[in-house]
Amino acid sequence: MSKAILQLDALSCPSCMQKIQGALAKQDGVEDVKVMFNAAKVKTEFDGTKISADDLSNTVTDLGYEVQSMKVKE
Repeated sequence: MSKAILQLDALSCPSCMQKIQGALAKQDGVEDVKVMFNAAKVKTEFDGTKISADDLSNTVTDLGYEVQSMKVKE
């Protein structure tokens, strides 16, 4: 199981958090998603054979949020 932490620019409201969490949770291969509102971070656990960390980052970007950095543990 791989892990990724995405540092976002900012989260302006709790509905933003739910939007990101819901979109990532629907991705094939994503096992767990935790969005930390105050820290503007997204922690994910995923199956690297089904989805990549870049795919996760692109999903968040497609929702209109800026990913400032990403840390991945394979």
